[in-house]
Amino acid sequence: MFSAEYYPAIYLTIVTLLTLITCHQGRNPRNNTFAAFSLCVFMILFIGFRPLSGKVFVDMGNYAMLFRIVKWEGFDFDVSNLIFDNLFDYLGGTGWDISFFFVLIASIYFGCMFIACKKLFPGNVLLAFLVYLAAFSTFSYGTNGIKAGAAASIFLVALAYSRTYYISIPMALISWGFHHSMQLPVVAFIGSILFKKTSWYYGLWIFCLICSLLHITVFQTIFAGWTDKQGAGYLNTIDAEFVTHQGFRIDFVLYSVCPIIMGYYATVKYRFKDRFYDILLRTYTLTNAIWLLCMYAPFNNRIAYLSWLMYPIVLIYPCMKQQKYNQSLIRSRNLIVGLHLGFTLFMYLVYYNI
Repeated sequence: MFSAEYYPAIYLTIVTLLTLITCHQGRNPRNNTFAAFSLCVFMILFIGFRPLSGKVFVDMGNYAMLFRIVKWEGFDFDVSNLIFDNLFDYLGGTGWDISFFFVLIASIYFGCMFIACKKLFPGNVLLAFLVYLAAFSTFSYGTNGIKAGAAASIFLVALAYSRTYYISIPMALISWGFHHSMQLPVVAFIGSILFKKTSWYYGLWIFCLICSLLHITVFQTIFAGWTDKQGAGYLNTIDAEFVTHQGFRIDFVLYSVCPIIMGYYATVKYRFKDRFYDILLRTYTLTNAIWLLCMYAPFNNRIAYLSWLMYPIVLIYPCMKQQKYNQSLIRSRNLIVGLHLGFTLFMYLVYYNI
């Protein structure tokens, strides 16, 4: 087993090498679905059986401590995050080992990610899965914010099966039951289906950006009143021990706007028409706009993740779903995939070390 501090480097090395190889193979690599499934299984085992380290994987230490408490106190029904918390308490209260819990959550996280990619990109599941693995928040929410990460992956399945209501609706509700914060993307998803004027969403995003630039925080206060106690804590907590990045995040804004610009060019300039993509783009834009209104919250990165969970799919969907696939489009696709991966490598190798 590798030491915990080497895990990010090993993860990024594997994702980078496989991405380069897959992009070089062109449009439809052979056995790409089996390769993607094999990679998914590897990630489940690699991340699920990671060393128990509260220093490198902060939440891991917290969950291990809570697991010991639950094992001593026994199962007690919890109404906070209905599904996740009761699953956690049940496993702890009935004597399961903590390693089984982490493998189970990793299975949900990477497994649902694979299912969504297979549904949306059947012609190149491997590349789609790799793009998702390369997102700069994927490793973090697979090892630290695992509750939100698992909920996000379940929501991806709800998005992927948006036309199959008997799958989409239960999966959306299950994601909400895993983590209360999923109420925002779920509501945005419903809103994007009901209100179909995409240009309105662009206008709303710009309006929210202006509010953020002007440091208007009244909406943040309103949202804190609507959500539950834990959600209000994310918006109002001022404990300096936990708050590391607070204020206007120009880096987050520049990162967040890329799929929106991509969506504008795809749908307006190149007239790319796809009902699912329109819903996805509107859901992402609306969710990210709400984050802009909460920019000055202490844990604004957690709010940003509620839109970033859709980021890889919004980014690559237009270039991977084109009917006329030629070398020019493949080069454009590979450029987008490369820039996306390059940003993650920059964040981990440079930005986090400054």
